[in-house]
Amino acid sequence: MVYITGDCHAEFGKFSMKRFPEQRELTREDFVIVCGDFGIWHDCPEERYWLDWMSEKSFTLLFVDGNHENFDRLKNEFPTVDFHGGKAHKIRDNIYHLMRGYVFDLCGKKFFAFGGASSHDIQDGILSFDDYPNKRALVDDYNRRTKAGQKLRINKVSWWKDELPTKYEMQRGRDNLKKVNYKVDYVVSHCLPQSMVIYLYGGGADSDILTKYFEQLVQNGLQFKQWYVGHYHKQMRLLGNYNILYHGIERIL
Repeated sequence: MVYITGDCHAEFGKFSMKRFPEQRELTREDFVIVCGDFGIWHDCPEERYWLDWMSEKSFTLLFVDGNHENFDRLKNEFPTVDFHGGKAHKIRDNIYHLMRGYVFDLCGKKFFAFGGASSHDIQDGILSFDDYPNKRALVDDYNRRTKAGQKLRINKVSWWKDELPTKYEMQRGRDNLKKVNYKVDYVVSHCLPQSMVIYLYGGGADSDILTKYFEQLVQNGLQFKQWYVGHYHKQMRLLGNYNILYHGIERIL
């Protein structure tokens, strides 16, 4: 079986037995997928507690990255392993980060996984320690400006440029899709193709390299049954086969 859900932001209560009783029937051969913003952030006792708690679950938990992840840790702290036809970072024995641009074979179906998205809360800038004489000066400036209502993040603390893909990752996605003739069963990402962003928000919707990339894949003939995303903090379906997920956990296989 395969279940899927939206953002966690390191809050994993949705996976409690009370809120997700279906897990009683699941084994490690079954999968629950998170569509980004899983919650690998800063190593601390609270994070380790929840990862250990999740590691005791009967199912295997998979996630694509969102825009709120510590990409330095994902890339450097956790080993890269072969996983169901693609590559993944192994977080725990039953927790895996699905790397961008691979097609995974889960329960006999093909899943194209490609995480990442643009942050919405950086309109007033990204602060860097390189621009301040010391850490205290940056923190004081950040607190002053955010108290005044500015939307800021701090480089390598609460924002990473890796939230958007490299040219290599995008090419890897194209290459792996070519191997399956641009036909998969499911797409799992954090954000939508640009045309769906416009459908959701109107003609003035922002675009970025990733929403345009997804749009190009669709225009190039990508075939899929359903496309699942998180990111937008909504629970809704668009045009029949684009699914925005948040708190709910849905069974798809």
